[in-house]
Amino acid sequence: MTLIAQAAIWLGLGLAPAAADSLPPAGGAPHLAMSLVADSDAPRAGQVVTLALDTRPAKGWHGYWRNPGDAGFPPSFDWTLPKGVSVDAPQWPVPTTLVVAGLMNFVYDTPYAPLVAVHVPAGLAAGTKLPIRLHTSYLVCTDTICVPEQQDLAVELTVGDGAPANGAAFDRWRAAIPKPLDAAATYQVEGDTVTIAVPLPATAKVDQAYFFAGTPGSLKYAAPQTVTRDGDRLVIATQGAPSGRIEGVLRIGRDLGLSVRAAPGTVVATSGQDAGASGGWAAVLAAFAGALLGGLILNVMPCVFPILSLKALHLARGGADERTARVDALGYTLGAVLTCVALGGVILALRAGGSAIGWAFQLQDPRVIVLLVALTFAIGLNLLGRFEVPAPQFATHGGALGSVATGALAAFVATPCTGPFMGAALGAALVLPWPAALAVFAGLGLGLALPFLAIGFVPALRRFLPRPGAWMERLRRVLAIPMLLTTAALLWLLWRQAGWLGLGVGIAAAVLVAIVLVAGGRRQHRGEGFGLPLAFAAIGAPLVLALVVTGNATVHAETGGTAFSEAKLAQLRREGKPVFAYFTADWCLTCKVNERAAIDTQATRAAFARNKVQVLVGDWTDGDPVLGRFIQAHNRAGVPLYLYYAPGAATPQVLPQVLTPGMLATLH
Repeated sequence: MTLIAQAAIWLGLGLAPAAADSLPPAGGAPHLAMSLVADSDAPRAGQVVTLALDTRPAKGWHGYWRNPGDAGFPPSFDWTLPKGVSVDAPQWPVPTTLVVAGLMNFVYDTPYAPLVAVHVPAGLAAGTKLPIRLHTSYLVCTDTICVPEQQDLAVELTVGDGAPANGAAFDRWRAAIPKPLDAAATYQVEGDTVTIAVPLPATAKVDQAYFFAGTPGSLKYAAPQTVTRDGDRLVIATQGAPSGRIEGVLRIGRDLGLSVRAAPGTVVATSGQDAGASGGWAAVLAAFAGALLGGLILNVMPCVFPILSLKALHLARGGADERTARVDALGYTLGAVLTCVALGGVILALRAGGSAIGWAFQLQDPRVIVLLVALTFAIGLNLLGRFEVPAPQFATHGGALGSVATGALAAFVATPCTGPFMGAALGAALVLPWPAALAVFAGLGLGLALPFLAIGFVPALRRFLPRPGAWMERLRRVLAIPMLLTTAALLWLLWRQAGWLGLGVGIAAAVLVAIVLVAGGRRQHRGEGFGLPLAFAAIGAPLVLALVVTGNATVHAETGGTAFSEAKLAQLRREGKPVFAYFTADWCLTCKVNERAAIDTQATRAAFARNKVQVLVGDWTDGDPVLGRFIQAHNRAGVPLYLYYAPGAATPQVLPQVLTPGMLATLH
């Protein structure tokens, strides 16, 4: 900020600096209450710890962003660190604007938290104390007066096991930090008009758009900004006289922003669609269509196909009339759609609260997996004819309630999968307005139910179904195989997440369920009812056993690459090396198929070695929030995500969600 601007702000506010010093805060307390908070009080040696400068402005006061705008001055940070410890530059949350006397200020008037990465040196013994101190000087203002203040803050870390702390608060604070934009922006200057084109998918929601220039003097801060949507880009028109690159933050929603770097170039004229209109119906319809196709593909998954097949064969066996077939199909569809919408609603609500979760988030909890082990094993026993489901009816019998339950079951057990079309559609849903986002999740459920819906409403399709016969019982037992394989896969996942204890609990749940259900089946074969006590036991035993499983994964993924971290990625890119980064989870069927068929093959390993491609693996099995935020920044709701960073490229190439060895062999 120039001396003239500094003088202007003091005079414009009717207060000189000396006068400001004469106005101490009431009771001697600062107008910005600050504290240092660590995301781990006991970091491991060699770990990167994040410190948050938890800042809470007093009512009516505000602090300043790293570029304060036309007035004020940015905070200064003077660290006192133990030997070998270093800190990075602060990461700032998205600010807001404040105009006073025609001067534009970039400020915070609600609680906020700059984040600082602290590098703990390797080789320190457990129990080593790491006292960290900060002296900060800053300006705090109201609309009429400004007061320079300073504070001394401290936090002490102890080298330990790296256990996380303050997780919910850090999820919220990290969510407010602008995400890096994957594509390069461009700006053009004509006279004093500056036009900035920012690549941004048409499916991305944009609300309250504003560009905060981080490069001092590049733009006229108080000049009006016009933001328009032009397909897959936002175009910002304002005034200034930049030279070289412009760096800043593009606000795309309340407390949401993107870090942008714009280079000089040519900006083609925009078609003029207002960017505040949420991206348009075309974006919503495209995301809905992608979710519909993705849901349709889920029907071939081994845990869904048996359920769909049995529902179709039920119609063939019973020769259902038109009304019964339609009621059955509508019930199945309702169950699938409501379940997908409910899961989507939970995801949107948790993300709004700062959590970095995505699709299939429930499978990151081993207790849920124990229940799924019991459920899929019970379905397998039902398919083998060991018992019949009395109520609610799932697969072998009709009824509206049974059809709704079956659709809900199919949707729930299909959640580990993210296939073609589905990943991009659900990623788009997370940046759309919530009504449109829920419509996208409903599209996923509709796609899942579409085959049975068609069978129920198109009599010609039912006529193609084979005639009833003894073969149907044989097919029913064959269909038990993929369901029991699903149970085995869930037990393997439970072992990965909770170790041998988790595996033992899962096996115990399956055995107890089998004993209870087979006993009930024998009663049914004698012409008796299943028995209410047995029904309660079949439900209650897995619930009780699930409570025993706690903690995170104890068995780590075995991969052929290096564990992903943003620091490691940045290091490899600085060294000019090509990088293939992929993000996977043990519960993601699509991920495992790609790894077996395309990534973990001799041909791919040879190609990577020949082209010196470095492989980074992000294992999201336990829902690591750091990986979750990185995945979210690339417009994905979950895994798989495959990125290729060519040497010198500003942004990564996002590869398809279905890989082939030939596709990976061309990376160099």
